[in-house]
Amino acid sequence: MIFVPYHLDERLSGLEADLPAAPGTTVTAELAEGDVWARLAALYDRVADVVAAQETTPIVVSGDCTVSLAAVTGLQRAGEDVGVVWFDAHGDVQTLETTTSGYIGGMPLRLLVGYRRELIAERLGLRAVPEERAVLAGARDLDPAEIEYLATATLVQYNINAIRPPDGKFLVHVDLDVVDPTELPGLMYPVGGGPSADALLTSVRELVATGRVAGLDIACTWRPDGGNAQRRNLIAALTKSL
Repeated sequence: MIFVPYHLDERLSGLEADLPAAPGTTVTAELAEGDVWARLAALYDRVADVVAAQETTPIVVSGDCTVSLAAVTGLQRAGEDVGVVWFDAHGDVQTLETTTSGYIGGMPLRLLVGYRRELIAERLGLRAVPEERAVLAGARDLDPAEIEYLATATLVQYNINAIRPPDGKFLVHVDLDVVDPTELPGLMYPVGGGPSADALLTSVRELVATGRVAGLDIACTWRPDGGNAQRRNLIAALTKSL
């Protein structure tokens, strides 16, 4: 397990209490003051190198979804051409031009498929994932701009019980807020009406059974609060699925 204890460029203290076991590698970086994209690129470059060096299927656990940029970059550095299956209660396809909050954590899937490459992709050497090789599953809290984008994009949305994965190898990204918040306490951005943890696990295991999963990226999108057994057990079950 590769542990990245950050939410965007904020170092988190205590997130490790939700890990089921000690990580094999913890990635940190001294981040210079200034441009947030440069700060993220400095951290993600290190994460990507660790991912690329893995001899087994890499598992990345962090405090947000943007670390997926590093996970895909690392797989590409290792010679993999990957698509992505993105489990999330949110669309994560906002842009700087459409966001009303300015929250970068609402943009990583859009960044992965080629939006504004000069922001971070070019700094990492990240090649865009073709939209048709990106799958969004479980999203139910979409802003109007996201709905408009998804209506014309070749990126496909699925219910988590009926996912058709992209061709070739792919990264499985799981923002744990995809699970209904009644089962998962402390989420930063809870969205009701989600699937159960068991349904998520079943879906991930079916994807793993294809033999084409190149990596697993888990976003623990809650503020650390000393650890919780439900969260710890879910992370353990996801990592064991590989």
